[in-house]
This record gives sequence, structure tokens and C-alpha cells, in this order.
Amino acid sequence: MAHESTMRIYIDTESPEPLFAQLIEQIKSAVQNEQLTPGMPLPSIRQLANDLEVNKKTVAKAYGLLERDHVIQTKGYRGTFVHPNAVANSRVDLNAWVQSKITEAVASCKSAGATDSEIRIVFAEVMKHRNNGSEMK
Repeated sequence: MAHESTMRIYIDTESPEPLFAQLIEQIKSAVQNEQLTPGMPLPSIRQLANDLEVNKKTVAKAYGLLERDHVIQTKGYRGTFVHPNAVANSRVDLNAWVQSKITEAVASCKSAGATDSEIRIVFAEVMKHRNNGSEMK
């Protein structure tokens, strides 16, 4: 690749943080610190997995979430690149937003008198139906 990045990624297999999450955090940090700039190519999933000695599925999951968040973009066989809006998009924490929304929903359910067990059961049902492509009735 013409503009190979000098970013170094370190995976801590002893950390309680999942490997894919470590990878996401380090790529976002490298974007924010301008070690990775918009348009810069990234290693292929296979190459990065080999370099880090991790499963390709781990890297694919991280890349998939980074692409969903518009931090990186895949251009077919040309490769994977830092997204043009990566700097702004790398500051968005979708997990924190989801946690905030679920915390609000749980608090609302509890204030209405729902038990933890009832909330867990309904949450599991909603996720099951959503993942099966079905709608709740």
C-alpha cells in the first residue's frame, strides 16, 4: 500500500475488555490523534488478524462496527480506508447512548412497579423477536 500507517496496535489477551473492543478503541484513538487520517488505507482483515495473532472473526467484528459508525469504509477489492468523516465519527460512543436509553427504560419500568425478572423476560422476548425478524404482538 502506498501510505502504510505507522500506528501500532497492542492487544492485551489478559484484559477483561474483549479483543474486538480493544481494536475499535485503538483505531478510534489513532484517528483522533491523527495517526490515521481520512483516506489512509488499513490492513486487510486477514493481514491484521495475522499481525495481531487473533482470529479473523475478531478483526471482522471490529471492522464491521467501525464501518457501521463511519470511522472506516470498505471499497470492495480496493481495500479498507479511514472514512472522510472519521475524526468526528470516532468521538461518537454508540454503546454509551444505548446504555443511557436502556437505563431510562428500566427506570421507567421499575417506577411503574415492574420487577427485575419481568423486565429481563420482556427484554429477552423483544430481542428474540427482533432477531428473528418477527414483530411483537
